[in-house]
Amino acid sequence: MKKEVHDRPDSTHFQSGNVILVSIAHLIHDIYSSFFAPILPLLIEKLGMNYTMVGVLSLVHRLPSLLNPFIGLMADRIALRYLVIITPAITAISMSLLGLAPNILVLGILLFVTGFSSMFFHVPSPVMIKKLSGDKVGRGMSFYMFGGEMARTIGPLIIVGAVTVWGLEGTWKLIPLGLLATFILYLRFRNVKISEEFQDRKKENGIRKSLRAAAPFFIIITGITFFRAITKSALTTFLPTYMNVDLGQSLWIGGGALALLELAGAGGALLSGTISDRIGQKTSLLIIAISSPILMLLFVHLSSAWSIPILILMGLSLFGSTPIILAMIQNRANDRPAFFNSIFMLISFFISAVLVIGIGAVADRIGLQFTYEICGWLAFGAVPFVLALKR
Repeated sequence: MKKEVHDRPDSTHFQSGNVILVSIAHLIHDIYSSFFAPILPLLIEKLGMNYTMVGVLSLVHRLPSLLNPFIGLMADRIALRYLVIITPAITAISMSLLGLAPNILVLGILLFVTGFSSMFFHVPSPVMIKKLSGDKVGRGMSFYMFGGEMARTIGPLIIVGAVTVWGLEGTWKLIPLGLLATFILYLRFRNVKISEEFQDRKKENGIRKSLRAAAPFFIIITGITFFRAITKSALTTFLPTYMNVDLGQSLWIGGGALALLELAGAGGALLSGTISDRIGQKTSLLIIAISSPILMLLFVHLSSAWSIPILILMGLSLFGSTPIILAMIQNRANDRPAFFNSIFMLISFFISAVLVIGIGAVADRIGLQFTYEICGWLAFGAVPFVLALKR
């Protein structure tokens, strides 16, 4: 009897043990995928890159997201758990080799491989969370995003520490941890069956019918995602470089600032989904959409003494929207959950990639500080889209 409960998640109860397992998988995978930004100043110096080239590499990293809808359809038909199991090892290998890249081409290939691995992980894993969370989807998404944001807190510290001890070319020594993680995940996840429960419902509705019904919602989500991603992309990609180049801080200070932002983001992700279950998703998103740009502008204009508290508040606000949006999507995706999630991932990753190129190009002309101020003002554009959401 106990084995059946483990193999087939209950449809109404919150399966805390399995939710935590998926969240740990998210943690392990995203620790490695967060290695790029902290060592970016060293890669810029080694390979002679400018900010525009950094934006192009970010686009290359996200190009596989164009295939997200196809992967979503595939994931609705296969055992989701195997994608979640294998991808941490792939991401660990490709990202741990960044320091050895002899030129921009090899660096781009490694980021491209990571993009595919990230796509194969992030499309099905929220679907698993939905099925394991029962009627507390917001809470489940908060656990899931907490794992991801904690990874982006721990990841910069791990890669900066590795560079300090082994040098930029020694980061490959981190690969075994990712391989071990995949082995452990296989032992724990191999009996957790999810995808079979969607087979009957997938036959009821065609893809076109599902897309037509969801189109107005996704238009609004696209607007929210675009304006929210302006400040998020600027900070998560260029914050260590901004601290190092524009403010003259050390690599450790830059990596520490990003880790602090991500740590606060983990708290925001953990709290926001649960809070939205109580006060409403629209209200929660509106609070986030107003507070984030205000904090971004304060970060640019106030003295460095205010940097730490502002980064903490910004992290709480900036990363709190994703669990809410994921819960909203899964609540509307009963027949094709992985496919609906893949559409959001396509929108999110592609917008972020394009914005990073634009932000990098603008920063090359006017500097990161003034670029950050512009990003703060533009981020207010998310407010009318949130107001357009139906409760």
